[in-house]
Order: sequence, then C-alpha cells, then structure tokens
Amino acid sequence: MVPRKHGRALRGSQKWLQVLVNEHQHLISRAVAGPLELGEGQGVHWLSPVKEGDYAEYRDQDFLDRLGVSLPKVTLQSFWPRLGPVWDGLARTDRGDVILVEAKSHITELVSDPTGAGARSLARIRESLQEAKRFYGSRSGADWATCFYQYTNRLAHLYLLRELNGLPAYLLRLYFLNDEEMGGPATRLEWDGAIELLEAFLGIRHERLRGVLTVFIDVREMQPLMA
Repeated sequence: MVPRKHGRALRGSQKWLQVLVNEHQHLISRAVAGPLELGEGQGVHWLSPVKEGDYAEYRDQDFLDRLGVSLPKVTLQSFWPRLGPVWDGLARTDRGDVILVEAKSHITELVSDPTGAGARSLARIRESLQEAKRFYGSRSGADWATCFYQYTNRLAHLYLLRELNGLPAYLLRLYFLNDEEMGGPATRLEWDGAIELLEAFLGIRHERLRGVLTVFIDVREMQPLMA
C-alpha cells in the first residue's frame, strides 16, 4: 500500500503538525522528553509527516515499516483488517521508543464517523476493540466501533504494540491551542473538559492508559517564524 502523500496542508491540525515537525521540532521534542523521561542526549526522531517525504502519512504495514518495528507475538494482520488508522505522525527515540501521533486543533475533531468496514472486516475489528475495551477497564455500554471510533481504534493499536507485543510504544495525543481559524480551544481547560467527557462516555479507566501521552502546543509559538 502506498502512503498518503498530502503535500503541504493549509489549515487545521494537519497544517500545524507539519509546521511543528518540520520547522519547530524542538517544541514537540521538548514537550515529549519529560513524559518519556528521556535522558541526556536521548533525542526524538520524527519520521512523519516530513517535508522530504511530501508530508506522507502511513497506515497498515507501512506504518510499522516506517517505524522499523515488527510484531513478534501478535501480528497486525491477525489483529486488524486492511485500511486501518492513518497515523498523523510517527517518531522514534534514540532509546527505541515508538511514538504514534494523533493531533487535534479543534474539539469537533474528536467526533468521528463509525467504521465503514464490511461484515468480515467488521467482525475482526469488533473482536479486537472488545479485547482492548476490556484491557482499558471499560464497563460502558458504548459501542467502540461506532462511538469516537477514531480514538478507540488508536487505543486498540497501542494495545497491540505495547501490551500484546511488548514494544515500548506510546500514543501521543497532541492538542493545539489557539487555532483561531478553526475555532479551536484557547486553553488546556477547554480541551481537558472535552477529553474527560469523551473518556467518561467510553468508560476508560485513567490508570489503564499506560503509554498514552497528552501534550498541548500553542500555535502562537510557531507563528512568528512562519511569517
């Protein structure tokens, strides 16, 4: 499968992630270094979306190949059908950590369509989502294949890499502040309220969110050098 090559994005979280990774990488690398407890000289290397690759985004086997990892215990193919999530960004640390990025710049991006998979693929998706749902401690009656599906399928893939295969994998939830063009939140409190509501609806227990990092970046920190 060929990676999605989007070229330079003009607005929203896709635009700001491209700017962040390619022009202000120190901001995001610094932001994740603390939660990851990286030591002196341990850097973060961004693999997507990079200008040299036409800002390509990766999914399915391509995202594993891009990260340079394999799944020795439970394969991606056995866990999830083709046309899985397209990752907003990918990175690795010098220590070997794997970082999967999901970026948002306005609250309505949290709401996503349910899976459109056919019957056979849907059965496998539901089985894997249910397994992940149990792991994350959810007793909610919410259907993870229809409710906030973009978030639940990312959690499921983190579960596959980290829990089932023992990889040092992390899901980086990157929330931008002050994307005025998209009407995005100006403060962390606004994002916190939306995230808390989402996770309460899905029934996720916070202590089970091992490997989930939450970072906030103010787009105003990037604008002066964009001018």
